[in-house]
Amino acid sequence: MVDVVRESARAGRMVFFEESARDGAQAKTLMGAGFRVRLAREQGAIFGADGPRHVVFAAGFPSVCAQEFEATRQVALEAQDSVSPAAICRGTAADVRLALGAVRGAAGARVMVIVAASEATARALVHSDARTALATGMDVVKEAVDLAAGDGVAVDVCLVDAPRADPALVAEYAGAMTAGGAGTIVLADTVGDLLPGQARTLFQRVAAGAGPDTVLVSHLHNDLGLGLANTLAALETGVRVVACSWLGMAERSGMAATEQLLFLLAHDPAKAARLTGSARELWWTPPDLTRLPGIARMVSAETGVPLTVTTPIVGTGVATISTGTPFTHPRTFQPYDPQRHLGLEPTVVLTHLASRRVLRAVAERLGHDLDPVRTRTALAWVKDRAYRLGQAVVPDADFAAYLDGLTASTTAPTPEPVPTPGPATAPTS
Repeated sequence: MVDVVRESARAGRMVFFEESARDGAQAKTLMGAGFRVRLAREQGAIFGADGPRHVVFAAGFPSVCAQEFEATRQVALEAQDSVSPAAICRGTAADVRLALGAVRGAAGARVMVIVAASEATARALVHSDARTALATGMDVVKEAVDLAAGDGVAVDVCLVDAPRADPALVAEYAGAMTAGGAGTIVLADTVGDLLPGQARTLFQRVAAGAGPDTVLVSHLHNDLGLGLANTLAALETGVRVVACSWLGMAERSGMAATEQLLFLLAHDPAKAARLTGSARELWWTPPDLTRLPGIARMVSAETGVPLTVTTPIVGTGVATISTGTPFTHPRTFQPYDPQRHLGLEPTVVLTHLASRRVLRAVAERLGHDLDPVRTRTALAWVKDRAYRLGQAVVPDADFAAYLDGLTASTTAPTPEPVPTPGPATAPTS
């Protein structure tokens, strides 16, 4: 059996361990089986025929209930050509068998066995010390590898709470589990309190101790707002398999957002080389980034997790312009071209910050060609309305209705005065 995830990682290619259906459930969301299949297919399509080599899709946790088992199995059977489907399980023989049953028969199928690594999690999960928990986990992993071999299923291991564990102990068992047949070893920070330097050190120490055959995976949470930064720190150490989720959905404050991480690594090869510390090609098939906004909207609609104006890459403010200088010189004020990379047409939005050029552009889009007098009148109306209602954005429908009345008049209106700001005062520190 060829483990395409190990093959990709060892070749320096990126693999995304997609967690929105599984860890995303801990963000108090629930994706139905049909939607999980749809999401897996859409995500795999970003990479064309190489979807299974670039995406591990954590389809579910079969031991939760019969419905979760069936949802996981449906993804495995119906999305196997798009992604490498995975079932997640606890470190018990019964859970392993259930997980294997959920993905059995699917191409590229995987199971991930969760094993406590720190003293705190070992006491909480299996009521033992960390070394005993890891030794027991080792036995379960060996059994899982033996059971999975006949079905062509790869076995991954997630070492829970790795940052608070003894790094030498984690490295010892990461290497031993790899030697015992594990495909990848996931280092999960669990409580999300790492700083980037700590993340970098963790992966460096474990990689050095575990040996070159071990393929490490980062699974880093966002409790301090550093999930993405910590994932990039892991990438700097040579990690090429990274856990993430659409819109950052996961327990508590979530984890690195799939759309942000993927865009950051794909839109600018030179930037990606600086981030990863390597000029090696990251893709079997370069990702189609224009699919990101549509998938993000799809996930938002299904889960109720909102896309905000300031959500990076896929938010409602991307590719919008509302002020004068960015309107006339957009590339001077953008880190990337939204139309080129994401397929998003630039949109001019009318707000209280509008200049006459911005206002005329919106009016033209709505079918009105304003002369200078009507432009000044309309601009005064826009600013008055915004401050009076406490709403920055003037909807197109409202502005169109105003313009219909304004331009219907045969007599040019007397322009309302637009106040001129006084001299600026330097701020004091």
